[in-house]
Amino acid sequence: MRHANREEHLHAHDGWTTVAVGTYRDGKSVYFHGEDYLRQEVTDYESEAEAVADFQRQHSVAVRPGPAPLTDSERAAAEVLTTPLSTGPAPTPAQSVALSQPAPEMVPGYATDPGDHEALLVDFFSRHEEWEKWRPHDETTVASHESLTLRVEFLHEALHGDDAWTIAAYESPVGERLWHATATPTTPVEIMRVLLDSLSTEDSCGQGNHTPVKEEDLAEASRPLDGAGWPLKVGARLIDWTAPTPDSAAGLRFDTLVKQGSVLLAWTVWGGNTADSPTWAIRLSPHARTALIQDITFELAHGHGHRQARSVATAPRLQTQASVASPPVSAPRTAPRH
Repeated sequence: MRHANREEHLHAHDGWTTVAVGTYRDGKSVYFHGEDYLRQEVTDYESEAEAVADFQRQHSVAVRPGPAPLTDSERAAAEVLTTPLSTGPAPTPAQSVALSQPAPEMVPGYATDPGDHEALLVDFFSRHEEWEKWRPHDETTVASHESLTLRVEFLHEALHGDDAWTIAAYESPVGERLWHATATPTTPVEIMRVLLDSLSTEDSCGQGNHTPVKEEDLAEASRPLDGAGWPLKVGARLIDWTAPTPDSAAGLRFDTLVKQGSVLLAWTVWGGNTADSPTWAIRLSPHARTALIQDITFELAHGHGHRQARSVATAPRLQTQASVASPPVSAPRTAPRH
C-alpha cells in the first residue's frame, strides 16, 4: 500500500479488503480501495483535511494511523528490489521461475470439476461401435444406436442455462418415445460417463417403465443412496435423498405430481448449491429406466475425483524439481443390479 510519491495518512479493513486515504506530492488527496493489482482510486478530495475527515466518518473504530501493512505480494516485490544480484550460476531449466499452484484435492464425485465433455464424446464413440455418429450442423453432434431406439444429442459450446446433452429412448424404430433426459454442461464428466455407458448395456434398447412409478421403482433407483446413509425426506409433492454432509450439496429428487407419460421431467439428480438451483443436474422423465438411474446414483454415492483448488497469489519462487502430474480420475464403476 506504500508509494514513493504520496503519503498515506490512515488505513482500515472494510470487511472485504484494505482501504486507505493519502495525499500525493502535488497535493491531490485520494481514497484508495483494494490491494495489489486490484487497488483503485475511488474518490478525490479538495484537501487533506476533508479526505481524513471523510475516511474517519466511513470507517470509525476500524481506522488505523499510517499506511497499511505490506501484503505478501508487496513484501515479495520489496525483497526482489532490495536483494543484491546473485553472482552464482544461472538456474538450470528445471529451476524455472513459476507461480505456486495448489494441488488438486480429492472430493466426492458430485463435487468434482465438470471436466472435458468434448473428450468424453470422442471417447464414447471410440468405445461403443454400436453407435453411429453424425453432425447435422456445427452446433450439434448426434449419436444414434444401431437399434434405432436410442438417440443422444450433444450441444457443443452450450451456454449457461442450456442443456449440453439430450437423450431420448423409443419403443421401436418407428414407435412412440418412451422417455427422455437432459444434462447440463456443468455435470461432472465421470457421472455423465456412467450415464452414457448405462445406455449401452444390452437391456437399454427399447426399455422403459411402461407403468406408473411405484414404490419398488423408487427403492431400486435410490438403493445406492440408502446403502450409503443418504437421508430421505418425503414431502407432499417431493421425495428427496440428500448427501449426508453439512451442506447437503447433492441428491436425488422425484416429483410425485408429474404425470406418467408426461413430457415433464420427474427425476432430478443434482449437485452443488440446492436442488432448486443446482450447480449441475441430470433430469429424466417418469418412464426412464430405474436401473439406469441406479447406475447414476451409485456413482453419486461412491464416486470420487479431483477438483482444482482455488489459486492463491504467491510470490515467484524457484521451482527446484519437475512438477508431478496428478493421478487420473478413478475409472467409472458400474452399479450392481439387484
